[in-house]
Amino acid sequence: MPQVLEFKLPDLGEGLTEAEIVRWLVEVGDVVAIDQPVVEVETAKAMVEVPCPYGGVVTARFGDEGTELPVGAPLLTVAVGSVEPSETVNGSDSGTGPGSGAPAEAEPSGSGNVLVGYGTGAPPVRRRRVRPEGLSVPAVAPAAAAAPVATAAPAVPVVTTAPVAPAVAVAPGPVAVVSPLVRKLARQHDLDLRQLAGSGPDGLILRADVESAIRSATSAPAATPAVTPGARSAVTAEPSARPAGERIPLRGVRGAVADKLARSRREIPDATCWVDADATELMAARAAMNGVGGPGAGPKVSVLALLARICTAALARYPELNSMVDAEAREIVRLPEVHLGFAAQTERGLVVPVVRDAQTRNAESIGAEIARLTEAARAGTLKPAELTGGTFTLNNYGVFGVDGSTPIINHPEAAMLGVGRIVPKPWVHEGELAVRRVVQLSLTFDHRVCDGGTAGGFLRYVADCVEQPAVLLRTL
Repeated sequence: MPQVLEFKLPDLGEGLTEAEIVRWLVEVGDVVAIDQPVVEVETAKAMVEVPCPYGGVVTARFGDEGTELPVGAPLLTVAVGSVEPSETVNGSDSGTGPGSGAPAEAEPSGSGNVLVGYGTGAPPVRRRRVRPEGLSVPAVAPAAAAAPVATAAPAVPVVTTAPVAPAVAVAPGPVAVVSPLVRKLARQHDLDLRQLAGSGPDGLILRADVESAIRSATSAPAATPAVTPGARSAVTAEPSARPAGERIPLRGVRGAVADKLARSRREIPDATCWVDADATELMAARAAMNGVGGPGAGPKVSVLALLARICTAALARYPELNSMVDAEAREIVRLPEVHLGFAAQTERGLVVPVVRDAQTRNAESIGAEIARLTEAARAGTLKPAELTGGTFTLNNYGVFGVDGSTPIINHPEAAMLGVGRIVPKPWVHEGELAVRRVVQLSLTFDHRVCDGGTAGGFLRYVADCVEQPAVLLRTL
């Protein structure tokens, strides 16, 4: 008798509480092996292929492509023991057939992946959920368990469109919530989660349920406002429903960016200073670097790599800008390593990959790492660890054909250097008017970590290195 096991969306780390299904890699009825990727999901950090810790036959999937699931929600169910995954995957007899003398339910080996809640080497039998009615099939998919494997019920979407109404009476007990974000949202609006009926599997309370309850609570008292004759026209002018138009959910990368930028604006008292610099000598130095050795001498050094190297030298002189503010402790934390983030525009939106330990790298090493991370960002294969932990950000918005900007600091960092386009402009050089390659540099900084004198000194040093690259020789 096969045992049906439920595989839930594991904790993907880095504080992520939800993920969106991008593409299913298996169908109902497929035979899967242990650690075989079964679904591709998109988190707020990156695209991730999720491996299944069980081997067997897929009996049900939960959620269509585009569905957003919280951590802990069911992904799929697998019938373990009826078919050995190796028979199909490897195309060879594993010795568990009718005439082999071996039992049909050979104990599978443990998963080699370390998933939160699915530890290495743990046999799948420990994941069995014992239910009072004695059924081994999860209650969230009764149709899938009753039907034969080849004709299992279609996937059941986790998020339903039915309106959520508060429960009239809820028995005391544990609240069906797995997402910390849902709990925090409920606390912020003084909602009792025990009074909500969840629309997820097994009554799981989703973020949509809490948001619906919030809207109901805020719209109910506003439904019958006291209207004076003089104010009637103003009240009737307000729309009775949400405005029409295309609605784009703020989730995935776009949602993460929105949350981080909003938090930065709320918490960081930022200021910006800028300066124009003559980059003619920097461009000449780059051409000389790339011309040494001829063809095949190695990768070309980019302008961004040179500017990144200048940033690490400037941060060594002004460490106040490589820091963060611990608001709870009311302390400024100066960080010993420079983990340099750089803004990269991709089809999935703006991401900020991080060059680790940039203070130990030269321009060529930084350039090679920037190229690797940029390629991974465009392919959507960046790992969460490659998108977090930055201490300072370099933003080259000159690629968009603009000269200046006042960017928002990448929270919880303390500063960001912006670089505009490098273009020929009239410039006074050695007492005479000449056409030079000019760039605008801007520094946005957290005014809590330093004053204008420090920020100005940092920006002036960067501009001096751009105008006279030989200044860098002192720190090389």
